[in-house]
Amino acid sequence: MPELALHILDLVQNSVSAGATLVVVIIARDTARDTLTITIEDDGKGMAPEFLERVTSPFTTTRTTRKVGLGIPLFKQLTQMCEGDFQLESTVGKGTKLTARFRASH
Repeated sequence: MPELALHILDLVQNSVSAGATLVVVIIARDTARDTLTITIEDDGKGMAPEFLERVTSPFTTTRTTRKVGLGIPLFKQLTQMCEGDFQLESTVGKGTKLTARFRASH
C-alpha cells in the first residue's frame, strides 16, 4: 500500500504543477468484482492530444530539469502488472482525468 500512496502523491503533485486548483482523488474497492479503482481528476491546464498520446512513455516530460517523466508510465505499468486497466483523458484548458483499475486480489 505505501507504493500506491506514493504514486497517488506524485500524480496529485503533477496536477498542482499543471495549475489545478481542484484535485479529486477517489479510491473505490469493489469486493464483488475484485477491483480497486483509483481515479484522479483535476482542473489543471490539461494536455494537448499529441502530448497525451506520448505521456505514458518515460521519455516524455514537460520538465526542463530532466529528460524523463516516470509518474504516469510507472503507474500505468503497475496497473497492467496487477491485471488491471488504465485510462487517461485530458482536454486543454479543462483538466485531466486518470483512472486505474487493479485486480484487488493480485
